[in-house]
Amino acid sequence: MKIDILTLFPDMFEGVFGSSILKKAQDKDAVNIHVHNFREFADNKHQTVDDYPYGGGAGMVLKPQPLFDAVKGIEAEGTRVILMCPQGERYTQAKAESFAKEKHLVFLCGHYEGYDERIREHLVTDEISIGDYVLTGGELAAMVVVDSVVRLLPDVLGNEDSHMKDSYSTGLLEHPHYTRPADFRGLKVPDVLLSGDHKKIEEWRQKESLRRTWLRRPDLLDVIELNDQQKKWLLEFKNQS
Repeated sequence: MKIDILTLFPDMFEGVFGSSILKKAQDKDAVNIHVHNFREFADNKHQTVDDYPYGGGAGMVLKPQPLFDAVKGIEAEGTRVILMCPQGERYTQAKAESFAKEKHLVFLCGHYEGYDERIREHLVTDEISIGDYVLTGGELAAMVVVDSVVRLLPDVLGNEDSHMKDSYSTGLLEHPHYTRPADFRGLKVPDVLLSGDHKKIEEWRQKESLRRTWLRRPDLLDVIELNDQQKKWLLEFKNQS
């Protein structure tokens, strides 16, 4: 995969993209990430990328020309051009999985009051928001999306199956995890996990995944279809409460 980031603050990405899984992914050539300062594409001697909004109002608005020219210089057939914006579609694991199937992603990171509307209408393929709040710019949001996508690429994680049961990947939150020691200051690991019975362990994990979702994110249960066993467990939880 190739990922291009268009930003006014390229230095913000150095620590994140140069560390941990993202660095390893690049070292393995699973992904090529390039960060561009789109100020360099401005067509005026002062490299101005923003201007006052027509009709008046607070703040400055990003001009279309620098971003249009920047994208034109790097996009190819099938490129997804992603605008990071609080007005965009709320980001989900399903969207991350969709992006992970692409060959080329371009992220537009804005600052100031907003974007010229022609950027939304004629340049981007996706508008993404990572939550119902406003950041000072799109850089942090782009880092979140890139991280969530790159970890899904082949050969990036040590265990190829590790992301398949992540929270949200199955529609439910992930089950609890435990490690050694089995007894930590009187706090014990559930007996079933020490039993060696893989069938019972898997059943426990599925049940606890459903329980955790019901307790913490019951809204997720409205959009997935439960099987008969899960319906029985859910009724059991409700009766216990």
